[in-house]
Amino acid sequence: MKNLKNIYILCAVVIGLTSCKKTFLNELPPSSLPVTTSIKTEGDLADAVSGMYATLRSINSFGGNIPIIGDELADNTYVSSSNSGYYLPEENYVLISTNAEASQIYSQCYYSILQANRILYANVPASNNVSQLKGEAYAARALNYLTLVNIFAGPATVSATAPGVPIVTVPEFVSGPFIKPARASVGAVYKQIISDLDSAYAMMPVAGTTLHPTSSDYISKYAAKAIESRAYLYEGDYTNAITAALLVVQNGGYTLTPPTNLVAYWNNPASITTKVETIFELELNLATNNGFQSFDNFYNQGGYGQNLVYQALYNQYSATDARKNLFIVNSATAPSRPGAVILNKWINTLNATDRDNVKIIRYAEVLLTLAEAYARTGDDFDAQTYVNMVAQKRDPAFIGYISTGTQLASDIVTERQKELVGEGFRWFDVNRLQLPINRPVQAGSYTYLASIPVTDYRRIFPIPQAETDANKNTTQNPGY
Repeated sequence: MKNLKNIYILCAVVIGLTSCKKTFLNELPPSSLPVTTSIKTEGDLADAVSGMYATLRSINSFGGNIPIIGDELADNTYVSSSNSGYYLPEENYVLISTNAEASQIYSQCYYSILQANRILYANVPASNNVSQLKGEAYAARALNYLTLVNIFAGPATVSATAPGVPIVTVPEFVSGPFIKPARASVGAVYKQIISDLDSAYAMMPVAGTTLHPTSSDYISKYAAKAIESRAYLYEGDYTNAITAALLVVQNGGYTLTPPTNLVAYWNNPASITTKVETIFELELNLATNNGFQSFDNFYNQGGYGQNLVYQALYNQYSATDARKNLFIVNSATAPSRPGAVILNKWINTLNATDRDNVKIIRYAEVLLTLAEAYARTGDDFDAQTYVNMVAQKRDPAFIGYISTGTQLASDIVTERQKELVGEGFRWFDVNRLQLPINRPVQAGSYTYLASIPVTDYRRIFPIPQAETDANKNTTQNPGY
């Protein structure tokens, strides 16, 4: 890794300068003062946590690149032939070590990790507020590492000993400015992720605090456990995925959105305090949004509108499935894209009062994680129970899945695809399950690469060349 002193300098400008294609202004937390003097009170700590959330909202991270490539590199969405020029290399797997989005994601995730490290090392007197805030930092660090290891390393379901990503858990003022860590193994990275999430869950109050009350805007105790259920699923540890997900289901108090309210749920730009559907999301309002570079602009026809859904996926929804109302087909709003299937989950791109939030984890995902984990441990009854909680809530006319064994597991993965389209998970799913990516023939698509087999080295992103140049201890992935 680049020495940490240089990372602090680089990351202060990386949001605006990493790519020649993207220019925008984003709020960044102050990091010029030593943590021992800049974070002294609960208020200072809360300010630092707000800055940490700002790093997650960046277009280079969960505010754009990560959810977009998560669908585009698989078989959910494609770039229209009438496009703005964004994400074309990823669309056709023209991935090289100087790929802009790879560099942006890598730098931004480590920048966010460094901010979390500053918070965790802050010497602030213990209190419920401090426990909540530091718990959020632990969980955010874990979320970043989970993202990094699944983009820049092979799946844990294939090899836990393969090279993962460097682990940095201390701020620069502790480690010194010139450390150059090697890539830890995939298994070691997951061990760190689980440790961080366990720490977050153990220390955060159930009901939040006066500084950060229970709201979808903040990582809560059960949000940390929900993220942990995802981590265990990605790792292939299905027994622990069940344990983590059950804690959320049985104790978190979350509910699914009724089918009649599904469109209104997605149309709502405000945060959730009722625990309906959303567990954690990134608040993008008039002050914190990414402007025209916001990821929802790549779907909304009032913005770039270039990310469209494959017709084959749209055809999987029954006529009585409430999720079908989240799409627009043959719309006059996209005259240059006749026959296009438009995902309409985000309608507040140009809202004058608020903007669409970025959903990081929803209750439906936790239920589907639980269902898949049960299926992969041979418990068909419980697997059917939890997948049907989602499937029948979305489609009241559906009699429910009655399949068993490997077919049931496959049905659950399909249900994940239908439920989570546009939220950036499909590529991670096909990679962890080692499924080939077969893209349907689609009129009006920029795509010319229809099939990406499991053996294709480009199923893993390259470590950015700037990173390998600066840190000779960081090896490149095969093929790059």
